[in-house]
Amino acid sequence: MPNIAASKKDFMALQAGIVGLPNVGKSTLFNAVSNSAKAQASNYRFCTIEPNTGLVDVPDERLDKLAGFVKPERIVPTQVAIVDIAGLVRGASKGEGLGNKFLANIREVDAIIHVIRCFEDENILRDEGPINPVGDKEIIDTELQLKDLESVEKKFSRVEKMLKTGDPKIKAEYETLKRCKDHLEQGKSIRELSLSKEERTAIADLFLLTEKSVLYVANVDEASMHTGNKFSEALKAAVAGENAQVIVMNNSIEAQISEMEDPADRELFMEEYKMTEPALSKLIRSVYKLLDLATYFTAGVQEVRAWTIHEGWKAPQAASVIHTDFEKGFIKAEVIAYKDFIQYGSEAAARDAGKLRIEGKDYVVKDGDVMHFRFNV
Repeated sequence: MPNIAASKKDFMALQAGIVGLPNVGKSTLFNAVSNSAKAQASNYRFCTIEPNTGLVDVPDERLDKLAGFVKPERIVPTQVAIVDIAGLVRGASKGEGLGNKFLANIREVDAIIHVIRCFEDENILRDEGPINPVGDKEIIDTELQLKDLESVEKKFSRVEKMLKTGDPKIKAEYETLKRCKDHLEQGKSIRELSLSKEERTAIADLFLLTEKSVLYVANVDEASMHTGNKFSEALKAAVAGENAQVIVMNNSIEAQISEMEDPADRELFMEEYKMTEPALSKLIRSVYKLLDLATYFTAGVQEVRAWTIHEGWKAPQAASVIHTDFEKGFIKAEVIAYKDFIQYGSEAAARDAGKLRIEGKDYVVKDGDVMHFRFNV
């Protein structure tokens, strides 16, 4: 399809924040995933003070397959933003350590990558005693819950005073806040509470920390990178009720792979460790899904490009990530399903086979669609 990337507007990359206790491997993970920024990784508390942010390419074999047919001048993957946030300590909700800054930084991200230490090493400092991934998880959960409870209670008190107005909207907001307050007081996170769209709207202004989706990274030793160990298994058991994913990986190995510029060296290194791909690739794809994102493609001789959208976006919204004019002047979208493009090998062949569809403003873009937009401004 024709190149339509000129004059594009950048999609505001959603952010996933890397969090955890000090010295669990957060900055090492950030260094591994980010090609555009490097965080200092050192063995002392609060090494990371200002959050580092890196735009990370999302691995997608579909992009390479499309390029194999189109033979473009360049290939442009889509990206997500990964933020390395300072380590949290017990009491952060009351300002201990860099607590206030840490919590403010978490509030600004869209999802959380929670790194948990699942290996023993007496040379790496640890304030919390013996290795205990479940206990470490609970420390951070508790601090975030306490901070959320503080936010909910403040608004709850304000809304409670307004009940006398008899406004049904105030009553509904009060009931939602009460549900959240009771839930947090039980030591549970808001993401575990079933809330309707209206209820979520009632608390949206609070930007609650425990409402954010979480992906757990069990940072294990080399011997456990394929099989896991008793620590990572304990973590999986602890989060089983959260409908959350746990990725087992060795952050140091991943950092070494990411530093290798020669693909052949990288391939040999992974073969030595019996890896078919870096665990980071799985992590980044998981983060992409965690943020409720989807991808569509444009494919032309100048470039084959992946574009990031929210799942459920309609065609005009999807067009806006290329340029706002595409949404304003949207007429129609030419759409070929990814599998059809690959099957027939080109836009022309797919068109001849009747696989190119013309869709209007109400079309919900599917993950993997190959698209071209007609617009007039």
